[in-house]
Amino acid sequence: MRAPAFWWRDEPDLIARLLTPFSLVYGAIAARRMKQPGETIGAPVLCVGNFVAGGAGKTPTALALADLLARAGETPAFLSRGYGGALSSSVPLRVDLARHDSAMAGDEPLLLARAFPTFICADRVVGARAAARSGASVVVMDDGMQNPSLAKTLSIAVVDGATGVGNGLCMPAGPLRAPLEAQGGVVDAMVIIGEGASGERVAAMAREAGCPVFTARLSPDPSVAGTLRGKRVFAFAGIGRPEKFFRTLESCGATLDARRMFDDHHAYKPDELAAIAAAAKNLGSEIIVTTEKDACRLPARHGITGLLALPVTLAFDDPAGVSAFLTAGLRAD
Repeated sequence: MRAPAFWWRDEPDLIARLLTPFSLVYGAIAARRMKQPGETIGAPVLCVGNFVAGGAGKTPTALALADLLARAGETPAFLSRGYGGALSSSVPLRVDLARHDSAMAGDEPLLLARAFPTFICADRVVGARAAARSGASVVVMDDGMQNPSLAKTLSIAVVDGATGVGNGLCMPAGPLRAPLEAQGGVVDAMVIIGEGASGERVAAMAREAGCPVFTARLSPDPSVAGTLRGKRVFAFAGIGRPEKFFRTLESCGATLDARRMFDDHHAYKPDELAAIAAAAKNLGSEIIVTTEKDACRLPARHGITGLLALPVTLAFDDPAGVSAFLTAGLRAD
C-alpha cells in the first residue's frame, strides 16, 4: 500500500480523528506484544527498524551499518523477513543472486545480498540462528523492531527528517506501528536521515530521553546522477515514499516529464511497463528512471530500452561516532 497523505501532517486532521478509536486499539495490542521477551541466539543482533510504516531509509542504513561493522573487523550477515518473496517461510534460506529473484526472495534481500550474506525467514529466531551458524559475528536485522520474538542486542530506529513520525498516531489514523512511547523504550539510538523540522522534533525528544542521535544523508550515485543532469526524465517508483525519489531526481538536475507512483513492493506486470514505455515516448522523455529497489522487481525482459536505475547510498555525518557506538554496544552483550 501507499501511505495516505494525511498521515504525514503535523497535526491529526478530521480523517485521522475519526480513525483514532481504531488506532488506539491497534496501538494497545502492538505495545502489549512488544513487551514479550525474546529468544537469544548466542550472537549479537543489531536491529535496524523504524517507528512508522513506509519508507524511512532502513535498507540503506542497514547497508551502511554493516559496512562499518566489517571495517571494524566483524563478519556481518543480514536477516530479512523476505517480504513479498514466495520462498519466505519458517525454513531459513540464504539468498543466492544467481538463482533468486524478487518474486522468490523479495526486493530488499536482493539489495542486501549484493553486499553481505543475507538470510530470509518468516521466523526471525530461526533465521538469525542460521545466519550465526554460517559464521556471522553480528546478525544485522533489517526491520522487525516491533517483533519481540528475537532478543536484540542493539536496536536503531531510522527516521526520515522530512516526515518524522507524521501526525503521531498509530495506524490506521497515522503511520506509527506502535505508540511512540512503547517503541522508544526499546530503541538504543536513532538515525535521522536528511533535514526537516519533523525529524528535528523527534531528535529533540530522543536527546531529552538520553538516546543517542546520529545524522546521515542519502546521496545518489554520482556517475548515474551525472547522466541525468539537463535530461527530460520519465520517473516511476513503487516504494514507501516515491516523492522522495522524485525530489532526488530533480536535485540531480533532471526535468521530470512525468511521475508514476505504485504501491510499495509493487510487482510490475508487462502491460504496466509497456504503458510506461509508450507514455515516455509520447512525452518525448529522454530517459526512463526508477529506483534500485524497483529495478529488482522488474522482469528480466521488461522491454524498456535504456532504463536507468538510480542507486543511493547512506553516509553518516559522524561515522567514527557510529562505529564506536556499535562496538561498545555489541561488546556489552
